[in-house]
Order: sequence, then structure tokens, then C-alpha cells
Amino acid sequence: MPTKFWHTAGMARAGGFAFGLGMAGRLAKACVWAFVWVFVWALWMAGWGLGLPARAQDADIPTLHVYANTIQIPVLVLGEDRKKIAPIAPNRFSVSFDGGPPFRVSHVRLEGDDPISLAILLDMSGAEAELSSKLEDAIAGLAPLSLRSQDHVSVYGLDCELTRYASDVPADQAHLKKLVHEALQSWVDRRRDKQGSKCKPKVQLWDALAFATNQLSALPGRRVILAVTDGNDKGSTHRWNEVRVFAQASAVAVFGVTYVPWLSVGSPSVGNALEDPFRSICEWSGGLVFSANRSDVAKRLKGFMELVRGRYILEFPRPYNSTKGLHELVVAIDKSKAFIRSTGISVPVQDAKVLADPTTVHTDPALAPEVGTHHILTPPQ
Repeated sequence: MPTKFWHTAGMARAGGFAFGLGMAGRLAKACVWAFVWVFVWALWMAGWGLGLPARAQDADIPTLHVYANTIQIPVLVLGEDRKKIAPIAPNRFSVSFDGGPPFRVSHVRLEGDDPISLAILLDMSGAEAELSSKLEDAIAGLAPLSLRSQDHVSVYGLDCELTRYASDVPADQAHLKKLVHEALQSWVDRRRDKQGSKCKPKVQLWDALAFATNQLSALPGRRVILAVTDGNDKGSTHRWNEVRVFAQASAVAVFGVTYVPWLSVGSPSVGNALEDPFRSICEWSGGLVFSANRSDVAKRLKGFMELVRGRYILEFPRPYNSTKGLHELVVAIDKSKAFIRSTGISVPVQDAKVLADPTTVHTDPALAPEVGTHHILTPPQ
């Protein structure tokens, strides 16, 4: 059965969501007002350290210390015109933190068949309703080639209220078609009912995106939101910048699809993320905004999945001098003016007790990135 959410009930069902966004909001005040190719890397306190095999001091028994130390992030890379470009050699990628020296990444590969947790948000409050007759087949058509058996999907409808039609279900074509049909039928029924068409939405776009992000944050795989919306918010409880920071900290990439009736098939829509809050949420979380019309929406959605599958997965060690809090992560490609969008991530910092343990063998600073000293500025709200 579909699950409906309102402002208050939705918060309660989120299981800590209000606290999570509240914290994200406070962190946003310390976040950087960066270029669109600079992304936030959130480091949270936990009991992990660095080490290699060592021998215990008080016993002659060999002890193996194993610590998680590899960071892995998806990175979307396109040409300056937002179109696909030739494959990039792994040795051209580098990362830097808070203005620190560039560090050559350890390993690069394409995302390929990595499992995806996809949340589809259908916002029928604006012109995107014109796509309704085509969305059912277009989204269902993503399976089984673009969305595969290892992928899972959640479906939300945003009209007079926010309704969840599915949560973390396998990406089956017939099931997808049924779920999208149910989500769109609510809008169709309301449109036929003149009285119902005057309803006042109980949940707005930023709050809906935040809720979907919170639900995705607990799921495995590459986390992606596909939001079919005009990108206009009409009074959410949470600000767009809180949602952006929360998406980055939750490793959720947001992709948007907007309706443009005259658009022909081509590259993703181009705009200024600094002037468009919805575009900012998408691009600073590692996603993109597309435009589509009734004739090309199916092709656009398949292109969206190709971009997701074609992202580069960068792997590199955690900075040896990392601290808790928010940090800038800059991904660069040698001798390139490519359009680069990186998904954020949260990772634990090293535990001081573990670092002080005499059996811990510390990482060679030359083998890990160094966090710089650039201070984080306050971004606009």
C-alpha cells in the first residue's frame, strides 16, 4: 500500500531525519561557498585508524591490524558542452582537500554494473505533468537493460501530499510500470476533480528531496535520486542549502528532469548553478539537470542511466591529517577543461586512541593526501 507523508508525520517516520537535517543546517553555516566543481567531504568521528601488520609488545604473538582506509567516490565527467568525451586515462585524475597539494588517485574504474539504489520523485505540481502520459512507459523501459536485477528502486509521488509507492524494491519492469502508474493516477484523478485540483500541497520540493535522501542514506549501493520536477519550491521547512549539504554527506547524487516543450534531443540543459537552487542541489551533489519533452523523455532517461553507469569511481587513501567536520574535495583532470561533478561522502576519522597505540604502524604521509589550511566560508542560504 502507498505510504503518505505530511510535514509532521513525515519527520516522525524518518527516524532521526529532523536531527540529521538540523545538524546539516548547522554544518552548512561552516560550509564553503565554492565553485561548482568543489564538493563537500564530511568526516565524522569514529574509532578507525591506520595500520599495518605489527607485533604486540607484551606477547610474542604476531598481531594483524586491519583498518578501513580507502575512500571511493563516483565522479561524473563530461565535456564543456555537457556531452560525452573520450575515456580518460586513470593517471590524469587527482584530488585535493581544503587547498592541499594535489594527490594522484590510487585507482580509477568505470561504475559499470555496480548496484544502484534509485529513488524516483515524480513532482506533478508544475508543467512536468505534461510528461505524465509518457513517463509510465519511459521509466518502466529502463528495466532490464539500464536498471538490472541487482538494482533497487523507490518511488515517490509529490502532488497534494508526498506519497511513497515503493521502498527499495527490485527493478522489475512490470512492477515499475505499475508503481509509476499509481503515482501518476493520483494527479490524473485530481485533475478530473475540479474541487480536488485546489488542494494546498502539504509537502514542498526541498522537504520531499530531503526525505527521499534520508531514506536512501540507509541503503547500500550507489545512491541516486531522479527528480522529475520544475525545480520550484513554494515554502519548504528546510532550505535548499541544507538539502544540498545533507545529500553530499549522505553520498546521494541528485539528477533532475524538467519539462521544456520545444526542446530537441541533445545534451543536458546548461545553466548557472549559482543562480538556480535546484541546479545547485543537483550539481553539487554529483548530478545534473536534464530537459525533456513528450517525444524524447524515454531517450533522455536512458541517457541519464548511461551517465550514471559511465561515472568514474575514484579510489584513494584517507588524508593522513584528516579532522572531523566539513572539507572541500576538488577533483581535477590534467590538461582538461572537463565538466566534473563529484558525489560527496561521509567517512570516519582516525581514533586518537588507536593512533597512540604502540602497535599501530602509521601511514607514510607521502602515500596519502594532505588536508590543506583553507578555511571554509559560509555559503548562501
